[in-house]
Amino acid sequence: MNRGSARRIALPGLLVLACALAFGGCAPSGAPPRTTIRFWAMGREGEVVRELADAFEQEHPNVRIEVQAIPWSAAHEKLLTAYVGRSSPDVSQLGNTWIPEFAALNALEPLSTRVAASTDVPRAQFFDGIWETNVVNGETFGVPWYVDTRVLFYRKDLLARAGYAEMPGDWAGWRAAMVAIVKQQGPGHTAILLPVNEWTVPVVLGLQAGSPLVDEQASRARFTGPEFKRALTFYIGLFKDGLAPAVANTEIANLYQEFARGTFAMYITGPWNISEFKNRMPDSLQGAWGTAPLPGPDGPASGVSTAGGSSLVLFKASKHKEEAWQFVEFLMRPESQARFFTLSGDLPARRDAWLDSALVNDPRSAAFRTQLERVRTTPRLPEWEFIATRLQERAEAVARGAQSPDSAMAGLDRDVDTILDKRRWLMARQAAR
Repeated sequence: MNRGSARRIALPGLLVLACALAFGGCAPSGAPPRTTIRFWAMGREGEVVRELADAFEQEHPNVRIEVQAIPWSAAHEKLLTAYVGRSSPDVSQLGNTWIPEFAALNALEPLSTRVAASTDVPRAQFFDGIWETNVVNGETFGVPWYVDTRVLFYRKDLLARAGYAEMPGDWAGWRAAMVAIVKQQGPGHTAILLPVNEWTVPVVLGLQAGSPLVDEQASRARFTGPEFKRALTFYIGLFKDGLAPAVANTEIANLYQEFARGTFAMYITGPWNISEFKNRMPDSLQGAWGTAPLPGPDGPASGVSTAGGSSLVLFKASKHKEEAWQFVEFLMRPESQARFFTLSGDLPARRDAWLDSALVNDPRSAAFRTQLERVRTTPRLPEWEFIATRLQERAEAVARGAQSPDSAMAGLDRDVDTILDKRRWLMARQAAR
């Protein structure tokens, strides 16, 4: 064989290689093109969801899922920028407190009709309080992907030494247990860590006490009402009486070490900390800590917590809504939910997925399962993030003794009413039409 014939024979092979590199393989001309669905996911979820996307593609060979992982710290701004720039993904993970904002922008596809027709998204299988975070003005804009709420992490051994076999279910008993723990532990110890730079606990206590936080039209603040005043009195009393230190979480060198040392015996936090406590607590204390649903002002039934987590949404600008919805349905199946829990540690949004043995056999997850039946939504307002920040600042001033409770809540009402000025103006214009 001479060199010329070798070159002539090799040329078709080079064309095949070029075709493969340029087009990912030259499919037969009669094969339907693959539809690409752009999916944005945040944090750890974006790192592990690829396995589920691969399983979906095996079922739907004509669909390709393009996963983009985005840090939580950049997610909100990136989603807004994508919407403004008309480059939104087809499907995205969205923190459920963000749904009212993106719904107000008309960025999201309404899902009520799709949900009603779907066997993979049975409304009855989802926790009521969590589902409600996805509903704005009667329309469903998201489907819960995983759920999040806050419960009490506590040192069972310190509670037992203080004379309590289990966590009390009401505020009075809870406070008495905290007093007993501090008395038993002695100087240099407190009962509970409530970081003053976080808004979650004051809001939870307010919801437990029956505060609406805002009025029925969501146009005026209601933090000076008797319900929130009751909650704030209980909250601030923990600082005044030395049961909680008036510190931010940035002032705690190592939360897990201090919990192990017994510097504080209780901490209100979320499900991600189950694995953190397992990994960071010494072996000698692995049996000494547990979780419990939050006590309520009038007993366990009033011990509600926040309805948190992330949802899956379709962006209205998507050109592939049918395929995108099929992917959402796939992620909602009980087996997908259970697998996602194994991969990420995120708690399943469907009740039947909680029958998975990994959850059934984990006593520390049981408190979350109970708590999820007792959750409440924060006001479904695009302005909620701003309101929560102002609440945290005012509550911190009271906890540190820089402002009186009455003055702080009156100031908070003024702050929130200012934030809601534009909302009232829009409502007045609509009423005048």
